[in-house]
Parts: sequence; C-alpha cells; structure tokens
Amino acid sequence: MTKITYLEHSGFAITLPEAILVFDYYRDPSHALHKILDANPDKQVVFFVSHQHADHYNTGIFELAQNHRRTYVVSNDVPARTIPSQLAVAGMSAGDTIEGLPGDMTVKAYPSTDTGVSFMVTTKDGKKIFHAGDLNDWHWQDESTFKEVEQANDHFKSILNRIASENPSIDIAMFPVDARQGSDYARGARLFLEAIKVKDFFPMHFGADRDEACRFDEYARPDTTKCHCLCRPGESVELS
Repeated sequence: MTKITYLEHSGFAITLPEAILVFDYYRDPSHALHKILDANPDKQVVFFVSHQHADHYNTGIFELAQNHRRTYVVSNDVPARTIPSQLAVAGMSAGDTIEGLPGDMTVKAYPSTDTGVSFMVTTKDGKKIFHAGDLNDWHWQDESTFKEVEQANDHFKSILNRIASENPSIDIAMFPVDARQGSDYARGARLFLEAIKVKDFFPMHFGADRDEACRFDEYARPDTTKCHCLCRPGESVELS
C-alpha cells in the first residue's frame, strides 16, 4: 500500500512499505508530516529538494525526523551554505542517478524548465514516482508574445520527450497545474499526460486556484489516468 499526503504548494509525503519520501517541503500547516513520522517510527525518510526557490525549499527539513534515519537528495542549485555541514547530503544535477537509497530505490534527475531539477524515483519492485519540481510549460498565453510562447513550448517539449523516451509509463506523477498562467494554464499537464501513460496523477503548484487545478476534464485522459484532487493540506489517498 502507498499513501500520498499533500503538505502544501508542491510538497508531498509518500509513505511506502520501505520508506517515507518527502518532496519539496515548504510548509506543513496541518502537521501531516509529523503525524506520518510518529505513526512510522521505524521507517527511513528521504527528503527531496528540486530547487532553491523558497516555496520548494525550507531549511527546516534538516530539523525534521531526527528520530529517523534520514537521507537528503538536493538539487545542486541549492546553496551549500544553507545545508548543515554535519549532514550527508547528495547533490544532483540533470542526468545524475543515485542508487542504493533506502529500500534499494533509485532516483534520476531530469532537467527543469525553471531552475533545479525534476525527480524520477524507481522503487525496488519497479514502481516509478515522478515529482516535476518546477518543470512545466511556463508561458502566459494572454500576455506573452507569440515567440515567447513558442520558445516556452519548445523548451518544455524537448525535456518531456527525453523523459517519455526513458519512461513511457509512470505510476505516480506530481505536476504543476497553475491557473495563474491564464487561459492555457493546463497545457503542460495535458502534454505530459499525452506523452506518458500515468496511472495516478496529482496536480500541484496551484496556489489558491484549487478548483481550476482539479478540473481534470481540461487536461486529463480518463481512459489511462486516475486524477486525485488533494488540494487542502493534510489530505491523503491510499493507492494499491
């Protein structure tokens, strides 16, 4: 059984049989992560940081889970001065792979269309978990020039094609769906789900626009993908 818990913004905690994975911890207003840690005292915890932006990286992660064995996987754009020197932290750039994570998991870093990286975690039994970080088709259709939109589309598609060529299917994907982009806000998610067969999809990075993020008919493929609307901190779902 796999449990996905939404923390806030782009933050998620994924409870697996072998470990707890924490992606882009920013804030935890519902104290959901603390409850997960208390309920699983023997599980190792792996913290992932996709990039240094303040809404994806909180140095408080180095104070969390102190009663657990901890592993930190951090994008190389995160300033070293913000990381406690006594902790073992693995830095990653796009293209890097780390094997031997708790539970014999592997993570590969892919590029982002913003700063930092996106993460693909593969479990021992072959389950693939993708966290996009700030990878998205970032353009503002109603404000950008045609050339700016075209450049954003091309940049995103080049990265997406690379991910899809190596991962034609993904079990769990967390991906930005941000209505602040305007009328074409769901384009990145739509292209992602067209290129890759995703079993369970979770929108993120939606700010206060929860309803827009969960209008899955705008971008989802119900024949291949189950979409989950975890839009309030602390909400969770269990997957078989």
